[in-house]
Amino acid sequence: MSNNTVKKVEARSVDKLQKILGTFDENLNIIMRDFGVTVRVDGLTFVIGGEEKSVVKAASVIEGLLSLADAGETVDRGRVEYCIELAADGRAGEINKISADTVAVTYRGKPIKCKTVGQKKYVESIKKNTVTFGIGPAGTGKTYLAVCLAVQALKSKQAEKIILTRPAVEAGEKLGFLPGDLQTKVDPYLRPLYDALQEMLGLETYAKLLERGSIEIAPLAYMRGRTLSGAFVILDEAQNATREQMKMFLTRLGDGSKMVVTGDITQIDLPNGKSSGLQHAASVLDGVEDIGIIQLTDKDVVRNPLVMKIVRAYEKDDKRREQVEHVNQAQTEGRN
Repeated sequence: MSNNTVKKVEARSVDKLQKILGTFDENLNIIMRDFGVTVRVDGLTFVIGGEEKSVVKAASVIEGLLSLADAGETVDRGRVEYCIELAADGRAGEINKISADTVAVTYRGKPIKCKTVGQKKYVESIKKNTVTFGIGPAGTGKTYLAVCLAVQALKSKQAEKIILTRPAVEAGEKLGFLPGDLQTKVDPYLRPLYDALQEMLGLETYAKLLERGSIEIAPLAYMRGRTLSGAFVILDEAQNATREQMKMFLTRLGDGSKMVVTGDITQIDLPNGKSSGLQHAASVLDGVEDIGIIQLTDKDVVRNPLVMKIVRAYEKDDKRREQVEHVNQAQTEGRN
C-alpha cells in the first residue's frame, strides 16, 4: 500500500513565490533533492508530493521560508540549506526564530541580524549574562556579533569603552625579535578585530575612538594586573589561551563590565603539553550563574555554504583518527 501523500502551501504573492523558487528554481531543486519529493507550482500554490514524512518536512521548510520572506529576509541557498537542516532534525518550528530583531547597524546603514538559531541564542546570552562563552567553528559569527554588540553598548553609553584582546600565540618567532613597535608586532594577530570594528564604525570614527582610548586593542598578556571596569571586553581566539591566562583574564572583571570569550577548540595552536584555557573554563564554569556557555556548530556557519561542508569533513576526519588511535592503543595494551 502506497504511503504517498500530497500537501499544498500557498505562496500568497508572486514576489514571495519567486523568492522561494530562487534563480532558475535553484532553491526548489535543493528542497526536492534533499527530501526526495516532487514540487510543482500551480498558480501561487506549491503542490508537494511524495512519502508522507518527507512531504511534511518539505512543506514546513517552504512555510518557514515564506515567513522569512514576509519579514523581508533574504532567501538564498545558504538559508534554504539551513532550514532543511532544522527540519531534518525535527526542529522546523524554530525556522521562524531566525528572523530576529536587528542586532546592530553598520555605519553604511546595513542591518546585522542573526542568521541561525544558534546565533540568536548567542546574542541573547550576551545581552543577559555578564560573561558569555561563544564556542564553535570558523564562520559562525562569534567574533563579529560580539563586536556588533560591543559597538551598540558603546553608542548607547552602556559601556564606556571597548577592549578587544587575543592571545599572541607565537608561530616560530618571538614577538620581541620581530621588527617594529608593539602595535606593529601584534597587528597580524588582531587584524580580524580591526576589520569588524571598521565595518561597524567606519574608518574615521574608528580612528577617533581609538585615539581617545574608547577602543583598546591589545594582546592578552597586557591584561595582567588590570581591573576592567565599565567596559565591553572581548577575548577572541581564546582556544589559544592557557588555563593560567584564562583565569587571569576572567578575574580582571570589574564593575559595570561585560565579557565575551570566543574560540574554536578544533584550532588550538598551543605548544605540546599546554592545555586550552577555553576548554577548561567551559567545563568548570558550566552552571555558574550569570555565565552563559553557547556551543555553536557547523549548522551555524554563515559563510559560503562550502565552509559548512569543509568543517564537517574535518570533523569526520578527526573522529576517524580518534577511532584509529583508540584501536591502536587497545592493540598495544593487549600485546603488553
